[in-house]
Amino acid sequence: MKLTTPLTICMDMFGCPNRCLHCWLGHMPNRQMEAGADEWIVGLFKPYFEEIEFYSWLREPDFCADYRERWERDKRLSVNCEPERFELASFWRLVRDPEYVRFLKEVGVRCVQLTFFGLEETTDRFIGRKGAFRELMQANELLLENGLSPRWQAFIYEENREELVELLRLSEKLELDRRCAEFGGSFKFFIHAGSCDGENRKLYPIRIEKGHIPEELVPYFWRYDENLTESRFCAELRYDDSHVIFHNEERIVLYVSNEYDLFFNFTHMRPEWRIPKRCARRAGSPSASSSSDTAIRCRRRFSRKKITWDTFSIPILNSSSPKNDREIPDHNRRGTAGNGIKRTTYHTFSGGNNIERTDDSPLQRHARRFSY
Repeated sequence: MKLTTPLTICMDMFGCPNRCLHCWLGHMPNRQMEAGADEWIVGLFKPYFEEIEFYSWLREPDFCADYRERWERDKRLSVNCEPERFELASFWRLVRDPEYVRFLKEVGVRCVQLTFFGLEETTDRFIGRKGAFRELMQANELLLENGLSPRWQAFIYEENREELVELLRLSEKLELDRRCAEFGGSFKFFIHAGSCDGENRKLYPIRIEKGHIPEELVPYFWRYDENLTESRFCAELRYDDSHVIFHNEERIVLYVSNEYDLFFNFTHMRPEWRIPKRCARRAGSPSASSSSDTAIRCRRRFSRKKITWDTFSIPILNSSSPKNDREIPDHNRRGTAGNGIKRTTYHTFSGGNNIERTDDSPLQRHARRFSY
């Protein structure tokens, strides 16, 4: 009997051209996976799930030369559903392939998110490539020329807060609201502090304090009014003796690294969070016979009403799990670093967390935000 809970599989088949300092996935090596790896992975889970949504990218969308064929293959590999395009695209490819923007329109994309960290020098440094800011600006114009709305996302830290004011003024100077409206689109500019895990965790010393956010940026700060200070949240947690069991409910999302390691999307892609036993050896072609028990073991665990960490005998609070007030998850999002598949993200001020208030205990609220 197959599970009716939908399964989403995201594979890091081609890597990413950037090394962004904020990336929650971490700086994994770029390695193209073996031909047939996608079909083999999906085949492991087909006997056990009625619906499988498949994506061949985990970090950068369309980071392969045959992106048209790749998209069609992702659709063919998906079972009883079709993968989504979301509002994400590769600005790296946008400025290098004139056909790419037309492809985006053909598959129904109407808005593309572009990520900034300030002006040219700062954005280049955070993305990890010289020239990245100019590519973003070039991609912005290409989108507009082809009737696609750009959406500017900016990450704020203590060191770039004034630059983001200048970035906002640049968007106004470019008249992006008017230009998008001319073809029936809309422009959006928003800022946030980003997650507090992965690479961004290393930037905690420069995370913005709520009182330091420039007044001009407050209207653009995502869920600004819903933030609690760290001291307030610590006070709530101090005498709370409830515990957390992480689990899946509505959808199961698995990330597959280019080394064939599997992770749930509410964890880090680090060795201590790896689902036990690799599903393939790196050397040679994937072989279903060598590790077909992987899907069977996963299915057994998935067949429970809730998939919990105690199922895997993993300590709830270990070296990588949220264990203090600086790492409380804010919201669930079907999204990878690039593609929009829901996962938990953390949003923290150095002095405040944007935590949605509920009537539950703090750790119950904590637990809910780890579920899909």
